[in-house]
Amino acid sequence: MQEALGQFLFVFQRLNWLSVLDLLLVTAIFFAIMMLVKDTQAMVLLRGVILVAIALSLLVSLVNLPAFSFLIRNTLPALVVTIPVIFAPEIRRALERLGRAGSGQEIFRRLTTSPEVMEETIRGVVSAAARLSARQHGALIVLQRNDSLREYVRTGVRLDATVTPELLMQIFYPNTPLHDGAVIISGRDIVAAACVMPLSSSGILTVTPDRQMGLRHRAALGIAEASDAIAMVVSEETGSISIAHNGRMIRRLDPERLENILNAFYKAPTAESEQDNILRRLLNLVRRPREDGDKE
Repeated sequence: MQEALGQFLFVFQRLNWLSVLDLLLVTAIFFAIMMLVKDTQAMVLLRGVILVAIALSLLVSLVNLPAFSFLIRNTLPALVVTIPVIFAPEIRRALERLGRAGSGQEIFRRLTTSPEVMEETIRGVVSAAARLSARQHGALIVLQRNDSLREYVRTGVRLDATVTPELLMQIFYPNTPLHDGAVIISGRDIVAAACVMPLSSSGILTVTPDRQMGLRHRAALGIAEASDAIAMVVSEETGSISIAHNGRMIRRLDPERLENILNAFYKAPTAESEQDNILRRLLNLVRRPREDGDKE
């Protein structure tokens, strides 16, 4: 115990500001990786890899096994090659988002699309979703944000029509030529219909309590994983409304809540609101210890 304490004090005495910066950078990288794979199938795989690595390290350090230790030391460098292969989709998605963040598309879209236009579009989408839900007509509507969806527009039928509830209802009327696939909306226009979306392979939909989510939900989650678009789904079997964004899905929404969520996505935050959010978070951090102390 004294030897371990002495080693800890020796390491602590050698710390300087460069060492602290080094530790913070490594911590930030691991935190970014964990946030990147959060709520994905890769998280389960990463957890298994960490548990196996810890178990092997304990076994090698506690038991004298020369041959086994030699095997482990020589196979660990292979992880440098295997980890990028295993987590290739997550790494690619992160690099794509980083590249899009510096492309200037966000500033251009905010300048060309006014909040009034988006409010009118959202009202039309919510009205159509409510009526489609009441009739149990399946629908998949993708609202473009900052990321370009041009490659998916090419897979469908170009429309370039103004968003109206009646048009959306006609598109998704059963057995019509355009009811299969997704509608892509940009600003106030329906850019294309019958578009093919990428299917999600994250496995989130397979672990839900009910199994009532089919290809539309997988396509909605897939485009939400591949871009920052917002995908809205109306179930053909139950009529329930769901929304997908950033690889996550919120289900069983009523029209009022759906409208509030969409408005929150397209509402440009002001400097005052950002300052209020920061102050609110700080107040919550201050209140939590006090509340915990009162409970104790």
